[in-house]
Amino acid sequence: MQKPEPLFLFPFLLLFSVFVLCAQSQDDAAIMNTLKKALKPPTALNWTDTDFCNWKHTQCNGERRVKSIQIGSLNLEGTLPPELVNLSALETFQCNANQLSGTVPKMPNSLQHLVINNNNFNSMANEFFKGMTGLVEVRIDFNPFQSWTIPDSLKDCQSLISFSGMSANFNGRIPSFFGINPVLLELHLSYNHLEGELPESFAGSNIESLWLNNQNITKLNGTLAVLTNMTSLKQVWVQSNSFTGMIPDFSNHDQLSFVNLRDNQLTGLVPDSLVKLPALRNVTLTNNCLQGPTPKFGDGVVVDMANGSNSFCTNEAGKPCSSNVTLLLSVVEPLGYPLKLAQLWKGDDACANWEGVFCTGPNITRINFQYSGFSGTISPKFGNLTFLKTLLLKNNNLTGRIPSELASLPYLTELDVSNNNLCCQVPVFRKGVSLITAGNPDIGKDLAPPPGSGSGDNSGGKGNKHNAGVIVGVVVGVVILLGVGVVLFIKFGRKRKHGSKFQSPNAIVVHPRRSGDGNDLKVSVADGAFSPSTSVQNGEGGNMVISIQVLREVTGNFSERNILGKGGFGTVYKGELHDGTKIAVKRMESGIMGEKGLSEFMSEIAVLTKVRHKHLVALLGHCLDGNERLLVYEYMPQGTLSQHLFDRKDDDGSKPLDWKRRLIIALDVARGVEYLHSLAQQIFIHRDLKPSNILLGDDMRAKVSDFGLVRLAPEGQASFETRVAGTFGYLAPEYAVTGRVTTKVDVYSYGVILMEMITGRKAIDNSQPEENMHLVTWFRRMLLNKESFQKIIDPEIDVDDGALDSLRTVADLAGHCCSREPYQRPDMSHVVNVLSPLVEIWKPTESSPDDIYGIDLDMSLPHLINKWQQLEGSSTMNASSSTLFTSDNTQTSVAPPDGFGRSFNTQDGR
Repeated sequence: MQKPEPLFLFPFLLLFSVFVLCAQSQDDAAIMNTLKKALKPPTALNWTDTDFCNWKHTQCNGERRVKSIQIGSLNLEGTLPPELVNLSALETFQCNANQLSGTVPKMPNSLQHLVINNNNFNSMANEFFKGMTGLVEVRIDFNPFQSWTIPDSLKDCQSLISFSGMSANFNGRIPSFFGINPVLLELHLSYNHLEGELPESFAGSNIESLWLNNQNITKLNGTLAVLTNMTSLKQVWVQSNSFTGMIPDFSNHDQLSFVNLRDNQLTGLVPDSLVKLPALRNVTLTNNCLQGPTPKFGDGVVVDMANGSNSFCTNEAGKPCSSNVTLLLSVVEPLGYPLKLAQLWKGDDACANWEGVFCTGPNITRINFQYSGFSGTISPKFGNLTFLKTLLLKNNNLTGRIPSELASLPYLTELDVSNNNLCCQVPVFRKGVSLITAGNPDIGKDLAPPPGSGSGDNSGGKGNKHNAGVIVGVVVGVVILLGVGVVLFIKFGRKRKHGSKFQSPNAIVVHPRRSGDGNDLKVSVADGAFSPSTSVQNGEGGNMVISIQVLREVTGNFSERNILGKGGFGTVYKGELHDGTKIAVKRMESGIMGEKGLSEFMSEIAVLTKVRHKHLVALLGHCLDGNERLLVYEYMPQGTLSQHLFDRKDDDGSKPLDWKRRLIIALDVARGVEYLHSLAQQIFIHRDLKPSNILLGDDMRAKVSDFGLVRLAPEGQASFETRVAGTFGYLAPEYAVTGRVTTKVDVYSYGVILMEMITGRKAIDNSQPEENMHLVTWFRRMLLNKESFQKIIDPEIDVDDGALDSLRTVADLAGHCCSREPYQRPDMSHVVNVLSPLVEIWKPTESSPDDIYGIDLDMSLPHLINKWQQLEGSSTMNASSSTLFTSDNTQTSVAPPDGFGRSFNTQDGR
């Protein structure tokens, strides 16, 4: 057979690519000489060789493009030239600890590591970080920059693991995007002029090291409550600011070792959750207004808590306060432990001139908190002040209701709560009590709770990546896409030649239609689409309408010996068509075929008619005949992943899945779900990902199945409400509570599956103790303890050093996928990028015309282009690259951030 003529273009295209690469290398040489002149380097730098790739402290890649410039601590002077932006293969630029000055010029979008701390730079453009999607590390500390705010362009840096901008003259507020970045581990912003409260987005972030101490002139303020949900913290330094309120709850911070809270205005008791932190090594609490007993920390913990610098009731660590002091502190807890009281309530005798407290003998009889500006609610524990006669709370900002416990006080004669914001019905007080409630507009009313706001997904779309002027990127992109076009020509030209196996007219009409929850997919069967005289007809998207007679015949009249499995939907049978095609027939139970069952049946047909992917089980056909509802799939002979993980029997000859095979399966599933979420023409959300819905073929490659609960996201909407459906143990918490669904509910379920593959344990295991029954909770707890990591690994896995490293990587990924908040979870494309390097490239045993260049045409475009480049040897990227140029000169992520999850050396920036 004559080969298609476009194949003859390849020698020309490859020659042209070599020419372009040579031109790029010459450009790099000119730029490096410009840098050399701008720096006036000393002789010791040894930049004298005519070949810039031989220069000391620089490194080139295989295409003689500058990959790394590391000229730190060389006592260099001068400025950085703007031409550096054209070093389009540059990944590392390090010039720390020199005397360089002027403006920091724009760097290329290929950059991954920027280390310029301890110089004399005076400015950086706000748009400096625009388009730097692969940037991993930034260190710009201790430069005399002109006063500026933290650049908004850092939003683009979604691979950023470490950002250090200490003494960089930042002002304004800390932007929320730091908390939204799912991979950020280190945020150091000490010694600046930042102000305002900590961003709410910090809650649930993965930040491990947070340094915000010593903000000059202006101070950070508000409370530290957001730290409660920053459970990845290892270091938190917030000293020398103006934080108020209580020390947050650190109950879930098993890695937190360094805590510095000194020189703030914190009040309330030191919580046991801080005192008992298992990893705590150093804690500093000096110069606050902390109350209650002096805490007693464990042996080996270095404590800075100077006597007299707080408001502890005694100086003896661990000694409890008197009963009156303990009771009064419990009373003011719902008021947030007001700073005014913390500054004035000293010692262990509440009757010794404590502000607002009056006693008769040892008993508290009068409390006067009126005109104090207090916020919060009235504590029910006022009811424990047995001898209280007068309680004055008027003219504050109190909310909520009057506790019924106050009505039971036996000696109460006066209660004044006027001029607050109290609500609801007033308890019935005994006769003789003077009760004043005027000035509370909602007092006596039963107020309904405010309706949920339903904020939805606030991720927003990213702007186009701007990289104007990089002409070379466009040319290379065109060359690459021409090559891909040739491969596609071969693929689809061959398909047209062979033609379709079935030539009957289409019988299925598929269209999205609004239904009860707003987003069901509906399928209608055209009139006359099927007749008794026809056994098989071709349907929309290539699937067939098959008669019930044929399906009865090929399954032995739905014989028990052909049963593959059973579920809530019905039973799956094995069958074989007359042409030898093996099929799996899902027969819906007639008893469940109400409106809900029919909707799921139609939804599955609609979804699998619209989507086709090598890691999604293919729908071959269906049958609607009276009460019979049957779906016909490709046959997957190795059954479900669930069977191999949880139900394997030694006597059936099967072997446990080794770690390499589990990795391959995990990547297959991720690619299938990635296609549903982002690579198909529309966004599909599966909603029921679990091992029993992952099927395995003879080659043990995985495909996602069971699309009855899939939902199509409305156009332009990232989230929407629907009825809650799925399987307990795999449901994302926000979906289970609110019914609001995004693609991140699938990511959560996928994270649970990864945990099951690592541990060999089910999502919910009733055989475990109650505290270990829920896999995600147990897994998170075990993952925090690095020493117990190997204990969570499935005993069926043979763990060597190589497997242990990838197990840790996948375990971290699983925890990331199961983050509590949906915005903290990665997209499935990120999951694919993390897993891909861990899995060896799978090569089929037989080649086909599709495999001339080893290209899988079901790959996403960035992966396809990257694979073609590698095989042709014409890639402009090296192995650690994270971006490539497409034909529209935009950047596309094709690899995970380098060094994902690792720490950085603060001294040398590596």
